[in-house]
Amino acid sequence: MDEKLKALSERIKNHSSSMATEEAVKTAIVLPFLNALGYDVFDPSEVIPEFTADAVGKKGEKVDYAIKIDGAVRILIECKPITTNLDKVHLAQLYRYFSVTEAKFAILTNGRTFQFHTDLEAQNKLDEKPFLTFDLSELNAALFPELTKFAKDGFDVDGVLQSAHRLKYTSGIKKKIGELMDDPSEEFIRMAISDIYEGRFTAAIKEQFTPMVKNAFREMIRDQVQSRITTALATTSTVEPEPAVIVAPADEEEVVTTEEEREGFMIVRAIAREVIPASRIAMRDGKSYCAILVDNNNRRPLARLWFNRATAKYISVFNGKEEIKHRIETLDHIYDLSEQIRATARSYAAVVKDTGE
Repeated sequence: MDEKLKALSERIKNHSSSMATEEAVKTAIVLPFLNALGYDVFDPSEVIPEFTADAVGKKGEKVDYAIKIDGAVRILIECKPITTNLDKVHLAQLYRYFSVTEAKFAILTNGRTFQFHTDLEAQNKLDEKPFLTFDLSELNAALFPELTKFAKDGFDVDGVLQSAHRLKYTSGIKKKIGELMDDPSEEFIRMAISDIYEGRFTAAIKEQFTPMVKNAFREMIRDQVQSRITTALATTSTVEPEPAVIVAPADEEEVVTTEEEREGFMIVRAIAREVIPASRIAMRDGKSYCAILVDNNNRRPLARLWFNRATAKYISVFNGKEEIKHRIETLDHIYDLSEQIRATARSYAAVVKDTGE
């Protein structure tokens, strides 16, 4: 799914000028988007084009697509040209059809912007505000897990509704915090300086403190990020000598160890050091992957970081001699493999340390 969505993202960036009509958006973006989620766009009993239902006071009005899952309509989709600025007025058809079908979700899109709606505020009444909005041309890795919940395989109405509730409010809160960071309100500035400035709050004082509040906001976030990094580094510290990062041989001059590879190595080492000394864990980078080895011995692989591909990242763990590759979205997902990493480290724990090849 991720690969297909990334291809669609590139298509929008390179060919959006060719999607001026609704039909072009459907063909070039919407149908491939549904295909990426696992729906058979060529099966009219699953992806129903020009869907018609008996809406009150409306006859013959159609929604662009309805998605059936287990024989019931679950998702309605309304498409607009890519130049359209989506607004609640464009929800009209979805709003009417939502109440007379079994649909639980409605998608409004112009091919670039996707808005996901449901009925969090009143049952069977479509919310005006979407619980999830994203720009397909600017994909974020954090979006993939949310879209996976809408995929045909494993689609779960209750699970998606729980996510929708969380997304609706957290996205609203994040948006408000972002606005306060960029343009703090007078009320927020008053609150921020109330304990450090006792004088009268005048226009001049507001002008004086506004840039300070903005800078303090950004510095606070930067300090928190730095604190997390420092904490992560501290968990890998040890009184034993730091393991060397192995320099690539002369015939592999193109090898460049990235910051992500270094961070991935530190995470693996932090996990494994619970059962094996950190000094025995080393990193050896190569063109294809970055190897994490015990005793810097190729016959004792602990993990492999496949971070050199632009489209996806993988980490390999080992079950005996069997290499098992896992796709990861973020470095935090390495922690999901902690047990496998520790198990491999245990198998080397009692082995005599050497650096044989």
